[in-house]
Amino acid sequence: MSGELIMSSSVVRTRFAPSPTGYIHIGNLRSALYEYLIARANGGKFILRIEDTDQERLVEGAVDVIYRALKICGLKHDEGPDIGGPYGPYIQSQRKDIYLKYAEELVKKGHAYYCFCSKERLETLQKEYSARGEVFRYDRHCLKLSEEEVRKRLEAGEPYVIRQKMPTEGTTTFYDAVYGEITVNNSELEDQILIKSDGYPTYNFANVIDDHLMHITHVVRGSEYLSSTPKYKLLYEAFGWEVPVYVHLPLIVKPDGSKISKRKGDATFEDLLAQGYLPEAIINYLALLGWSPETNQEIFSLAELERIFSVERISKSPSVFDIAKLRWFNGEYIRAMSLEKFHELALPWIKKGLEKDLPTLPIAKMLQPRVDVLSEIPEKLGFFNHLPEYDLALYTNKKSKTNPEISLNSLKAALPVLESINDWDEKSIYEALTALAEKLQLKTGQIFWPVRIAISGQLVTPGGASEIAEVLGREETLRRINIGIEKLSSAI
Repeated sequence: MSGELIMSSSVVRTRFAPSPTGYIHIGNLRSALYEYLIARANGGKFILRIEDTDQERLVEGAVDVIYRALKICGLKHDEGPDIGGPYGPYIQSQRKDIYLKYAEELVKKGHAYYCFCSKERLETLQKEYSARGEVFRYDRHCLKLSEEEVRKRLEAGEPYVIRQKMPTEGTTTFYDAVYGEITVNNSELEDQILIKSDGYPTYNFANVIDDHLMHITHVVRGSEYLSSTPKYKLLYEAFGWEVPVYVHLPLIVKPDGSKISKRKGDATFEDLLAQGYLPEAIINYLALLGWSPETNQEIFSLAELERIFSVERISKSPSVFDIAKLRWFNGEYIRAMSLEKFHELALPWIKKGLEKDLPTLPIAKMLQPRVDVLSEIPEKLGFFNHLPEYDLALYTNKKSKTNPEISLNSLKAALPVLESINDWDEKSIYEALTALAEKLQLKTGQIFWPVRIAISGQLVTPGGASEIAEVLGREETLRRINIGIEKLSSAI
C-alpha cells in the first residue's frame, strides 16, 4: 500500500462495525473481509465493534451470528466485545455516556445546537416540502433560540436532540482512496442529528467518535456512504482531530443492476452456507468482487490474500454478484480437497438423500468430481433407494453404440461375470466388465452403458456402472440387472 494511504500517527487499524440485525449481508461480509485484509497486509490491527444504537432494529442472538460468521471465515479480530482490548467497551450501547459530552463540546464551539422541535412540527414541515416537490431539510428553527431560552428548556426537562450545524456557504472536500478527491457544496448538507431524544447517538455521530477514540486509521465501507462523508469530515475538523483514510467500496449488484437485498429474497451469508457453499469459496469470490490481483490467478487462500491485497486495486465500478461464478469457485474448492475432507462435509447431505444403510465413502468418491454445491447431493441419490421406472429408450446411445438388442445381450453376458466376482468393489467390478467387453469384442461402452442404465434407471448419474454397483452391493445389483433383462426381453 502506498504511503499516502496510511495515516502518519499510528499503525494501521481498521474496524468491522456491524449492526446486530440477525444476519450477515453479503455486502457487509465483503466489507469485513477488505477491512481485515487492509489491516493484515499492512501489519495492522482488525477491530470488531458492535453498533447497536438503533435499538428498534436489534435482534436477539444476532451478535452470536456475527461472531460465528467471522470465525467460520477465518477473519480473526484483534480487539472486540468478546476478547476485550485497550479501547473498550466495543459495544456502542455500553458506550452511551461517552457521546453526549462530545456533542455538548460541539455546541460550545458553535458547531452544533439543541433542537426542541416536536415530532408533529417536523411532520408538518415535511409535508410542506413534499407539497412543493422539494427534498425535506430541517429549517433551523431552533438555531435562532437564545442561550437563555435553551437553558430554561433544558432545565425544564423538555425533550431535545442535538443537531450538527453545517456551513451554508463554500464547499467541503475529502479524499477517498478509491474514488479520489470529492467536493460537495455545503449548501447541500443538512443539519444532521447527533444525539437522539432517547439519549442515544445516531449512527453518523457514534461511529466518528468511536473511530477516533479507537484510533481507527482506515474507515472502510460501502460507496453508499460517500454522500455522508463530508459530514464526517466536518465533525473531525470541528474537534480538531486527524481525518482517517476513507476507503469506499463499490456496490455489489445483481446481474440486472439492482442492489442485493435480504428483503427481496437475496441470499445472506448464512443462506449460502445452508445451501452447501463453502466459506473458503465464498471468501475467495467476495475478495474478487471489487478487487483484482495483478495476475490472472483466481483461486486464493486467505493467507495469500493477506499478503497481496492492496487498496490501489479496488475498483470504482459496481461488482455483479453472479451465483454461477460462485458455484464454479465452490466446485473448484470441493475438487481440491482430500476425499476424507469431502466425505466429512458431504456426509450429512448424503445421509439426507439415502433411505438405506449404504457405504458413504464410495458415494462421496463418485460425487466429488461431479458436485459444485453440497445441497445438490440428496437429489442425486434417489435411485440408490429405489430403482425408478424408466424408459427402455435409455438403452439406446449413439456414442456407446448401444440399442435395446445389444443391451439385452450385454446384460445377459454381464450377469454371470458379476456373480463370479469374489471381492465386490469398484476396481474388481470395473476390471471384470472391461475384460468381458474385450472377450466379446465389444466397445466398453456397450457393456458399461446397459449395466449403468439397468442398475440406476437414469440417463445421468453421479458415477459410472462399477461405482454404482459397488455402493448397491452384489445382491441389489444383480436383482436390478435381472429386472433389466426381463424388461428388455418383453419389449423386443
